[in-house]
Amino acid sequence: MAAPPASQTTPVSSSSPAQTKTQKETNIQPQETPKITPLTKKYLHRISLHPTLTPFRRRVYRTLLSVPPGRWTTYSAMANYLGSSARAVGNAMRTNPFAPEVPCHRVLAADRRLGGYKGEWKVDGHKASGSFSEEKMIRLKEEGVEFVDGKVVGVCFDGFVDLGK
Repeated sequence: MAAPPASQTTPVSSSSPAQTKTQKETNIQPQETPKITPLTKKYLHRISLHPTLTPFRRRVYRTLLSVPPGRWTTYSAMANYLGSSARAVGNAMRTNPFAPEVPCHRVLAADRRLGGYKGEWKVDGHKASGSFSEEKMIRLKEEGVEFVDGKVVGVCFDGFVDLGK
C-alpha cells in the first residue's frame, strides 16, 4: 500500500522532528481547554432545554461547541470521540436546530472536502456541490480556514470536550 500524499500526512505532534510541513502550512495550534463564555453557556442552556433532542444529539452539539473558530474536524473524528459512527454524527449535523451558533459547518468529510451542510449532500464525482456547500465554505473561510483544490488545509481538530459535563 502506498503512503498518502504529503498533503494528507498528519504529524504526530507539532514538535515532531520528522514533521514534513511548516506550522503555517498545517495550521497546527496547541490544543487548549475551550473557554466557556456567556454565549456558550446560553447555547448549552438551549441544548439542555430543547424538547425533541435525543441524548445522543445533545452530546453531539455540546461536543461540537468545543471546536474553536478557525478550526475544523471530520464526521469520523467526532464519531471516534463519541463512540459512534460518522453517519450518526452526520445525521445529527443535518438536523442541528442551533446552526450556525452550534457550528456544524466546522465538520467536514474524511477526505477534507466540505461534505454536507443543512441536509444537502449532492454527489457529483464524489464532491459536495450546491448553494449550501458554498455557504459552508464561506463560513469556514470567514473564520480563517484555507482551502486548496476544494480541500481544507491543516490538521483535523480532535481536542473534543463535552461542554455539558
